[in-house]
Amino acid sequence: MIFLQNVTKKYAGRSILTNVTYHFPEGERIALVGPNGTGKTTLLNIITGLEEADAGSVTKPKKVTVGYLPQDPNPTPKPTLLEECVEGAYDLREIRLKRDEALARMGENYSDDLFHEYDALESAYFQKGGYALESEARGYLMGLGFKASQFDQSPTSLSGGWRMRLELARTLINKPDFLVLDEPTNHLDLPSMIWLEQFLETFKGTLLFVSHDRDLLNRLSTVTLHLQKGVLTPYKGNFDSFLEQNELKQLQSEANSKNIRTRYEHIERFCDRFRAQPSKAAQVRSRMKMLARLRGLEEAIVHEEEAPQMTLSIKVDVPSGKHVMTLDDGTIGYTSPLATRLFLKIERGQKIAIIGANGIGKSTLLKTISGEIPLLKGDLTLGPTVTIGYYAQDQVQALDDRKTVLENIMAQGDVSEQRARATLGGVLFQKDDVFKKTGVLSGGEKSRLGLSCLLVQKSNFLLLDEPTNHLDMSSTEVLSDALEDFKGTVLFVSHNRSFINHVATHIFAMTSDGRGELFEGKLDDYERLSERAHFPNVLKLG
Repeated sequence: MIFLQNVTKKYAGRSILTNVTYHFPEGERIALVGPNGTGKTTLLNIITGLEEADAGSVTKPKKVTVGYLPQDPNPTPKPTLLEECVEGAYDLREIRLKRDEALARMGENYSDDLFHEYDALESAYFQKGGYALESEARGYLMGLGFKASQFDQSPTSLSGGWRMRLELARTLINKPDFLVLDEPTNHLDLPSMIWLEQFLETFKGTLLFVSHDRDLLNRLSTVTLHLQKGVLTPYKGNFDSFLEQNELKQLQSEANSKNIRTRYEHIERFCDRFRAQPSKAAQVRSRMKMLARLRGLEEAIVHEEEAPQMTLSIKVDVPSGKHVMTLDDGTIGYTSPLATRLFLKIERGQKIAIIGANGIGKSTLLKTISGEIPLLKGDLTLGPTVTIGYYAQDQVQALDDRKTVLENIMAQGDVSEQRARATLGGVLFQKDDVFKKTGVLSGGEKSRLGLSCLLVQKSNFLLLDEPTNHLDMSSTEVLSDALEDFKGTVLFVSHNRSFINHVATHIFAMTSDGRGELFEGKLDDYERLSERAHFPNVLKLG
């Protein structure tokens, strides 16, 4: 399988990868983990040939097919979704083209040699599943959330997120030996995420993937590669196993370092005591050499510095009453209804996750409650002391790129500079960072600033639409802890299963035919509860 040897990469003088050497084991599902900005995507790009290393080599066997999800959709797709997906089977496409060419030549000037060439290509096409290819493409597309009625639609009519789903289907249908996926669950709803996970669990080749979904990392990975400070360290097992092994390794390093330091100080005292005595000169010289060796040993022990973490505490100025919101026989949508006959009663302290397939109205429901769009039909009532804080999916677009970080947060209303700085410090904007122009921030930094703008409002009813987008795993866990401790009420949309399970006290499931039902419990309880209530399981496709 693929072998990396002494791969080195620098950006602007900063070392991203330092002499990385690793032989990828065949047939394993390998998770690449590490803090944001450590070079995970750079390493994937070097493996797939999208970037070149400054030094070192990447060795790939000739027969190994590498599949990877491109960062942008195909700019010149085939006329229909189905054709574009089928076109992703590059190996079969080459066989088909050669077969059709041999058939055309045979029609012009028949020979036994041409017939045998055609026959061999036809046999290879059949044996490799060429005639089942269209059926497989349908299965991949439906698994990733497309409807059969869309198969004849032009790919160019899709949104960016759906175009990337189509690219994922194209990547999978080629059945690569080595599959590289960078955040494969981005743009997927929960049913499609579950389908993809089940597909990858049965994938016969080697899988290398990056994800911030802790549940996916634990369910899928058999090997974990930890990238930090340019060094790649392999661990056998899933993400939780890696955390345990890494912690043990650090404890051992600390113990070794302490022992070396104690011994060093003991020898140093001996040298200081007897340095002036000629009779002890030989012993002092010997121990001075030992001190030099101990210094080298101590420097060789690597202590991993903990990356700075967000600290969040979500405050409420005025608590709401017991009854926060009631939606009675509601119809939501834009020019036409997306969901009808919705009934939802929310009480103080509930943390409700809205689940269901993409496009059924989850975000629309939040926008309707926030007052951004009108309710089409029915009654929506808020409690008398309810104050809403709304975090939209495109929250970062509401930030003014021309303003500084501090100016954006102080524009939220009656916010003192002291309070604004304290809030920003909690989301890792320290000291002069607050004077950065918002336009130069990364996606993760903008997400943290967007959260800060929400937090300073001290609302008692939070509406959150995909709040963990662009947050790394550590920041996501800090946010989930803060929401769990929050004394107010939360209604949120998320496709991160571990985040939902951590935060939610209730699940509001929305179906494709426009219905909704509230269940008390976590996401892990939902399947059992929905079956008991004879309500459709919205986590299953179809």
